[in-house]
Amino acid sequence: MKLFILIIFLLGHACFAQFKITKLDEKSLPKSIKYSGHIINAVRWTDTLGDNIVITTETGITQSKSNDGNVYRDAALYAYHYLLIKDSVRLTWKLYDYTKDCELDIKANYVKNTFAITDLNKDGVAEVWMMYKTVCHGDVSPSAMKIIMYEGDKKYALRGNNKVYTGQEYVGGEYIFDKTFINGPDVFRKYAIELWTKNIMETWE
Repeated sequence: MKLFILIIFLLGHACFAQFKITKLDEKSLPKSIKYSGHIINAVRWTDTLGDNIVITTETGITQSKSNDGNVYRDAALYAYHYLLIKDSVRLTWKLYDYTKDCELDIKANYVKNTFAITDLNKDGVAEVWMMYKTVCHGDVSPSAMKIIMYEGDKKYALRGNNKVYTGQEYVGGEYIFDKTFINGPDVFRKYAIELWTKNIMETWE
């Protein structure tokens, strides 16, 4: 009997860890949700925290004028996590990063096919994974690259730069985990390293 109860518990936990992810667009978002930029990802799911929505956005390249009259190029990206509570929404965290005052090639973009919702430690609370690059350069050099993950309102960060081939040698590729990642579950670091390794090389588009 005890074995049967244990099996039922484990099966129930395993099923609960698999969230049903619904993709959203601008029209299907609650009207009270505000964001900047254009939508890259918008998803909804339910976990032990409740009814969740995450949106990631990019502004693309915009222009700004300095006090001396020079025109520069800017780019930014955002991410938002909302909890839906009855008929209201509550912002629980917001991510913002940017490159600004650039006269050269500029980038502030999410890395394609890296956004993910997981439950790697199987605690019923989703992990939200985002990976992106920011840079202002006019040569063949690495971009700043980051993996940001949220579990609930707890932020994990891996920061470094991607790798490029200059024509003579490979440059870049280093990264550093923050303390939250270092002190967190091994499975989080393993996933982050695999994600980093898969996307470490610069692809010129």
